[in-house]
Amino acid sequence: SPMLNDLTLSGYIQQHCNESMEKSLLAERHPLWTRSCPELKDIDFIRLGLLRCISAVDSGRHFLQNNEEIYGHLLPHSTYFKSLKSHRRTLMLEALEQQSYQLHAETLLSQGIDYIKAFPELDEYTVEAADGHFIDHACHTEKNSHGKVYAAGSIYALNLRNGLLRFLCLVTNGTQRHQEIPRLRGHIEKQNKGNNTSHKHLYVYDKAVTDYTWWDQQKRHANFMISMLKENSVATRVE
Repeated sequence: SPMLNDLTLSGYIQQHCNESMEKSLLAERHPLWTRSCPELKDIDFIRLGLLRCISAVDSGRHFLQNNEEIYGHLLPHSTYFKSLKSHRRTLMLEALEQQSYQLHAETLLSQGIDYIKAFPELDEYTVEAADGHFIDHACHTEKNSHGKVYAAGSIYALNLRNGLLRFLCLVTNGTQRHQEIPRLRGHIEKQNKGNNTSHKHLYVYDKAVTDYTWWDQQKRHANFMISMLKENSVATRVE
């Protein structure tokens, strides 16, 4: 829209964060994550997080220094790093992410974007291609009782209808070794408890996700999977 075209990137991010926050507050009757924090407001915390992701910096301290030099925002290190450990802010971000994602999805739909419209039989489905992504653990990750740390990993999902990529669930923060597929199943089972089962979900995943018994049980929750056949699998053609 003309109004959006007049906004700077920073202005657009600020506007989007404000709108997402308003929708998050309206979505719950009594949100447990609301709190006034004058030292670092939630909106500023979110904006800083987005800036951290798109800034060419080497560390959190480098980011704060960069933020002060470029934008003139002075923020004590202790305030910023303490906020990153806040359980309340994690809950706030989870609530806000859902609204932010929905806003972007609605915008893309209004622009006529639907990359799988050639398959009308998928109209009732959310279709996501998901996979685990692992990175080196943070330098300050605490070692476990055996003195070990592991690669940190999460599962991300790409919406094949609109191209939006989102964080699906955490596999490990690097303090423990966890397997990717059990974490995915746990996420889906948790999602089943709060979901409207009339909405169908199709996951596109690699061969590691294949578990016929588990996916057969997921049919009652309208969860389905598409993948490549394992070498030892026998295909049954269904007309």
